[in-house]
Amino acid sequence: MLSLHHERTVNDLTHFNKSGEAHMVDVGDKAITHRIAVARGRIGMRTETLELIEKGNHKKGDVLGIARIAGIMGAKRTSDLIPLCHPLNLTRVEVDLTTDHAEPAVWCRATAEVHSKTGVEMEALCAVQVALLTIYDMCKAVDRGMVIDQVCLVQKQGGRSGDWQRSTD
Repeated sequence: MLSLHHERTVNDLTHFNKSGEAHMVDVGDKAITHRIAVARGRIGMRTETLELIEKGNHKKGDVLGIARIAGIMGAKRTSDLIPLCHPLNLTRVEVDLTTDHAEPAVWCRATAEVHSKTGVEMEALCAVQVALLTIYDMCKAVDRGMVIDQVCLVQKQGGRSGDWQRSTD
C-alpha cells in the first residue's frame, strides 16, 4: 500500500525508464529463485445458473472442467496478453473452482509456480480472469447479468522483494 506521505513518480514504477517511456524490466542480473503466486476471484450469477453448472447438463458441456483448462492456458499465454510481461517457463499451474450457494457464485483460485528471475503474479491473475471469463462465455446465453469481481493477488513467495500475503483473504 502506498504511504500517504510519499508521492510516487513515474520513475518509481518499474515498467518506465528514467525518461518516462514504457519498457520491459531488465531482469538479467537477478538470481533464479523458486517463485509461487496465488490469485483468486469470483463470478456472481443467478441461483438457476449455478444449479445448471453443478448438474453438468449445460448444453455446452462441463463448464467448470473447461474453465479450469482455460485458466491453465491463460496462465501459459500471459506474456502474449500483457505487453511488458516476461515469458516464463511455468513449472506448475493449478486452477481450483468451487461453487458457493450463499452468494450464488463460482470462486476461482489459481496457483502458478516457476523457477525464474521474475515473479509469476501476472500468470496467477491471468489464470483466474480467463477461467472466470470462460464461465461467463459458456453461460451468457442463460445469464447475461453475471459479474466477475474480487480478482486479486492472495500471496506471493520468493524473489528479491520476499514473501507477501494479503491480510484479508
